[in-house]
Amino acid sequence: MELYFNPRSRATISKWLLDEAGADYTLVPVDFETRQHKTPEFLAINPAGKLPALVDGGQRLFESAAIALYIADRHPAANLAPAPDSPDRGRYLSLVVYATAQLEPAMGDALLGAETSSSRGWTDYATARGVIERELGDGPWLFGDQFTAADILIGSIFIWKRMFGGDSDGARIDAYVDRLLARPHALRTG
Repeated sequence: MELYFNPRSRATISKWLLDEAGADYTLVPVDFETRQHKTPEFLAINPAGKLPALVDGGQRLFESAAIALYIADRHPAANLAPAPDSPDRGRYLSLVVYATAQLEPAMGDALLGAETSSSRGWTDYATARGVIERELGDGPWLFGDQFTAADILIGSIFIWKRMFGGDSDGARIDAYVDRLLARPHALRTG
């Protein structure tokens, strides 16, 4: 596997996933200054010209949620996803998509001080945060004691918010972020 990577991008989330999965992969540096992500060679991998991008043999993937689902399913021994026949599978898929479709844009609005318009397709940050707080339940992770790719995708958004100096998200979410950051492969940027 090859992960196209820049430490100042969302590719750090995919790297965290690969590390948690124990995957064998190579980082392919992408230089934003020289616009390597806009070259015809890179656009053949990710037509959006963004990171992350992952190549695994004949497979090419882009978008954090797609890469997360792929890595978790490709490495079942890492137990980063409920099994396809598990009663938790639908909730897991929903949370992975919720991370990028609702939570991330809502957090972006909150950090920018922008009003969230319902016509944009996502909810406001307080509502999205409340959904995640309820989904955490009483366990350390979204699925109790099972740490999953959903924790990485959702947790990374709260970690980014903290890195950008956002306000506290309350005791439960803040404790969740602390647990995520304590993991050996946790999100690191630079």
